[in-house]
Amino acid sequence: MSKATGFIEFQRIEEEYDAVELRLKNYHEFVHGLTPAQAHQQSARCMDCGTPFCHSACPVNNIIPDFNDLVYRDDWHNASKVLHSTNNFPEFTGRVCPAPCEAACTLNINAQPVGIKSIEHAIVDRAYAEGWIQPQIASHKTGKTVAVVGSGPAGLAAAQQLARVGHSVTLFEKNDQVGGLLRFGIPDFKLEKVHIDRRVEQLLAEGVEIRTNTLIGDLPADSKVTNWATQSVSPSSLLQDFDAVLLTGGAEQSRDLPVPGRELDGVHFAMEFLPQQNRVNAGVAMPEQLRAEGKQVIVIGGGDTGSDCVGTSNRQGAASVVQFEVMARPPEQENKPLTWPYWPYKLRTSSSHQEGCEREFAIATKEFVGSNGKLTGLKTVRVEMQQGAFVEVAGSEQFWPADLVLLAMGFASPVATLLEGFGVELDGRGNAKASVDAQGGYATNVTKVFSAGDMRRGQSLVVWAIREGRQAARAVDQFLMGSSTLPR
Repeated sequence: MSKATGFIEFQRIEEEYDAVELRLKNYHEFVHGLTPAQAHQQSARCMDCGTPFCHSACPVNNIIPDFNDLVYRDDWHNASKVLHSTNNFPEFTGRVCPAPCEAACTLNINAQPVGIKSIEHAIVDRAYAEGWIQPQIASHKTGKTVAVVGSGPAGLAAAQQLARVGHSVTLFEKNDQVGGLLRFGIPDFKLEKVHIDRRVEQLLAEGVEIRTNTLIGDLPADSKVTNWATQSVSPSSLLQDFDAVLLTGGAEQSRDLPVPGRELDGVHFAMEFLPQQNRVNAGVAMPEQLRAEGKQVIVIGGGDTGSDCVGTSNRQGAASVVQFEVMARPPEQENKPLTWPYWPYKLRTSSSHQEGCEREFAIATKEFVGSNGKLTGLKTVRVEMQQGAFVEVAGSEQFWPADLVLLAMGFASPVATLLEGFGVELDGRGNAKASVDAQGGYATNVTKVFSAGDMRRGQSLVVWAIREGRQAARAVDQFLMGSSTLPR
């Protein structure tokens, strides 16, 4: 334990942000990590709580009390080793994870939790600055080959783990760059892409072969489906050429809103909007970029993707931004005795909301309205939950002027063509059916084909994708070698 009375002596320290008027002028990260002195003080708040609920609440099972104690003792190098022992990419989670570990912190019962996420952020940034993060090249080669399809956090984590135990890994990505939603979904102001690029360099040095612009399956005529793919490889070729195949293609099928007027020009999926800005930030010319500049924007969906649309719209110069959420407004403060140590139901206000956004709760869209094929607004109705179903509130109809509507209601399932190409059985939600038990972990019904991440579990968090990639790598290694030294 760091300091016996630290949780009594010290208050939580929040990371600082650039002022709103400054950060809206660019797409750079605006969060200032803790200084060493602040991290030292924050880590001193970690309690000798007996059962570290934070550890069990973290999907990758970060050994949180240990790295907190090491930071308190100014042993940053070993803190980095402990952190990386369970998490391949703490610079991702230290920036974009919602921190379920902090919700489960024992101190959170009646005070503010330890700033675990901010300490993780500080550790990994210090590790990069000091040059401690280096390629871990396998001491021997197994002679086994593995294809990993999809380069989001699950695919990246799995590829790295498999390469480090000596397998020859080829990572396939249909886009022109790796990263999945890390690169093309999450805005740069939350996660600058240099963090992905550094890990790509590490993977290459560790022996991972990366093949971008490569679609697994037939190239369809519609270029929007292929994204940036210029070549294709058939599933049968992968099965023939590799000893194992791991599918980590994510859940890319955006949830739609099939109401009258959906076909109007001006109604778009969030994942039509966000990737374009990320590409522009990377220097890619987008002559027909979908922009919010000067427009009345309505974002439908109250989650992280919706929040990202809010922040991007404001940076593009939207005239106004309104965000709709079908659920009722949550309470400002959770009922801690009822919810702790689980993820609490409460109102969450993101940095993007703070930059300017009107938020509407318990509201449903009935119709998109337009003129000459172009969106001019939408009609809504207020709803309330009764016996597990939404019921419209009589007389609550309303018209909202809008030039741009962004659908950010989550993702329904993976794109089915990839799974169909391998003959993988689907579960009831359209995801790859693969259990996570110790014996057949992450294996599908097709011999030597495995699946992990959002493609298997449905849309989820970056930290869950990393966990699944790591665990699937162990399952693949065990399948190939009969046993595995990789951690679960």
